Order: sequence, then C-alpha cells, then structure tokens
Amino acid sequence: MDHLSLDKFEEAYETVQDVVLPTNLIQSDFFTQMTGNKVYFKPENLQLTGAYKIRGAYYKISTLSEEEKEKGLITASAGNHAQGVAYAAKKFGVPATIVMPTTTPLLKVNRTKALGAVVILHGQVYDEACEKAKELAKEHGYTFVHPFDDLDVATGQGSIAMEIVKELPTVDTILVPVGGGGLATGVSTLAKMLNPKIKVIGVEPAGASCLQESLKEGKVVTLDKVNTIADGTAVKTPGETIFPYLQENLDDVITIEDDELIVAFLDILENHKLLVENSGLLTVAALKHLPAENKKVVSILSGGNMDIITLSSVVQNGLIQRSRIFTVSVCLPDVPGQLNKVSKIIADAQGNVIKLEHNQFISVNRNSSVELIITMEAFGEDHKQSIIQALQKAGYDPEEKNPRALY
Repeated sequence: MDHLSLDKFEEAYETVQDVVLPTNLIQSDFFTQMTGNKVYFKPENLQLTGAYKIRGAYYKISTLSEEEKEKGLITASAGNHAQGVAYAAKKFGVPATIVMPTTTPLLKVNRTKALGAVVILHGQVYDEACEKAKELAKEHGYTFVHPFDDLDVATGQGSIAMEIVKELPTVDTILVPVGGGGLATGVSTLAKMLNPKIKVIGVEPAGASCLQESLKEGKVVTLDKVNTIADGTAVKTPGETIFPYLQENLDDVITIEDDELIVAFLDILENHKLLVENSGLLTVAALKHLPAENKKVVSILSGGNMDIITLSSVVQNGLIQRSRIFTVSVCLPDVPGQLNKVSKIIADAQGNVIKLEHNQFISVNRNSSVELIITMEAFGEDHKQSIIQALQKAGYDPEEKNPRALY
C-alpha cells in the first residue's frame, strides 16, 4: 500500500491542470439551514466532459509508455469515464475504443462518439461491458484503462481532495460518491495524508451497495444484481486493487434510496441552478443523513451528464413526491354544471388543473354515475390538503390516486 504517495498525488494534481476547469467550492445557505452543517459543493459536473473522470483518465494516459499508447486504448464505462478517456486520448493523439452498457443514456454515448472514440454497446450493466472490453484488449492487444481499479486513475481523481483542502483547509467532512471506488480511493487517501482529522464518507446507491457489503465481509464481494437510477454507480464489484485503501481511509459508507435522489435533484436545481446526474446526487442526499453539528461538509457533485428523458422523469416524479402534482377522483351526479362547480372550487383554492378524465359509465346510478379524475398542481403538501378539504366541504368525497399511473 505504498504506491499511492504524496509525491504521486502532487504530480497528478499538476498534470491534470492541463485539462480541468476550476470548480471552486460553492457555499450553500439552503443546505446549511436544512442540515445544521456548513455545506459546500465541489461542482465537478461543470468539467469539460461533465464529470470528474477526466482527471483520472488524463493522468493515467500521461503515465503510459509510447508503446502502450501506440497499441490503442480500450476501456469500459457507463458514460463519464468513457468521455474522460475519449477526451484525454484525443489530446494525446491516441485511438480509443469504449465499451458501454446498452442502458447507457444516449447523451453519454453521443458525446463519447463526438470526442472521436469508437463506441461498442454491450451488456446491461458496467460489469458486463468491462468483461467485453477485457476480451477485446486481449484479442487486439489494446492497452486497457480501468475506470476505477487502477492506482494511477485513483491518483488522478485524488486531485479533487488537493483542491478542496487548498481552498478550505478547515474542512471537517468530505462526502464522495462510490461506484467501483476509484474516486473514493483517491480522495480519502490524499485527504488523510493532508490531514488525518478529515472524515471521508463514501456514498453509494442502496440498489448497488457493493462497497458496503464488501467492507462488512472484509473482502471484495460481487452483488447478484444492481438496481438503481444512479447509472454511473451501478457497479456489482468494487475494485480489488484499491479495496485495501478504501478499508484503510474511508470512515463510513452511507447508502441512499432512489427516491432520495429525486428530492435531491429538485433541491439543488431549484436552489443552485445546478444540473447534477443521479450518481452525483448521492452526496447531496447524504447530507440529510449526517448529524447537525455545525461541521464544514464538502459534497462532491461528481457529474452532470443526464439525458433529457431521464431529466423529465426525475422532475415529474420529484414534483409528485413533493405534492406539487397530485391526483384525486370524485364521483358526480350526471347533471349539467357539475364539472364547472368542481373547477370553481379548485380555482378558488388556487389549484391549477393540468389533466381531466371524465367517465360517465362507472355506474347506472345517475346520482353518482360520473367519475372525474383530476390531476392538478399545488404549492406543496399543505396546499394540496387545503384543496382536498375544500372539495370535502362542498360535499364531495375525493379519493387520492397515484399520478404516476395516469401518465
């Protein structure tokens, strides 16, 4: 465990300055008030390739021999490492092939191709794509650049910790997203070298908690399956090479449910105008899991490469979770003017109807033979309840429905 040295980290920090953009810390009054800690964001979603991965990829390629470069590079990635390798390979004038899961968002696939890399789609998850990439490396003699289980890659990622400590020397806690563990290895190892008192906490999706399970077992374990909207961290097995560093330097691991990511997305988009992908939101959601101790906490926003379809789905589901969109059904007598009456009640309560379904055939009883399903906007839970109460006061019996089932 002597390969990750301070000299190497300093070298990597200097090297990656050729390609990284400055991502100065953003102090968040909103999350500070919400959590009881002094919260800062490290916005790596603002990097050229939309994620921190450019750091590890560029430093790794800079350490390769001319012979290794001439063979051509190959890697596997769910998207962000793919763009990092493609961009770095282009800078060094080296051909690159990227194997990506078939589930990779189209935005990440197209951006990787636009950077000049050859893209091969294979497998449902990263692990399957990685096996294919290793097969192709052996078959064609390519130089394989692992996205996380590589000490040079992890060293490049550690440049983030160098920047954090330089800008905020008194940082108490750093929250770092975990997929395979490369970022967490670099950040936690260097942070402990610079100041052993800094607490570094890994954050991974509950549906892909390979590191937490491995730490419990004391050895690297492989999950049977992964299931999470955080596609960039949907990894079954953490890195073998880097695992001892994670055991040594991570203070804790927090797991986050997918529903928490949806709320975090809206919180950071509305309050900081930052577009952060689901894996990058892990550390935002984790802020609510920390005790309120007035500590200086840095949350690493690892990436912002989210395609429009995913973004639309997350926004819609987030609005539903916050009661900003909700649906009720009411039964009406089959007589003229009832629809107008219900609409006026909702309008007077400042609700905004966005969808109506009018079914006249649910019953032969004309006194309650029309079902009206109403989807509407509200300001939040309190406002939603006031609209429901207004309908009840007018003699209706609104039944709340799941809006997701109606889209």
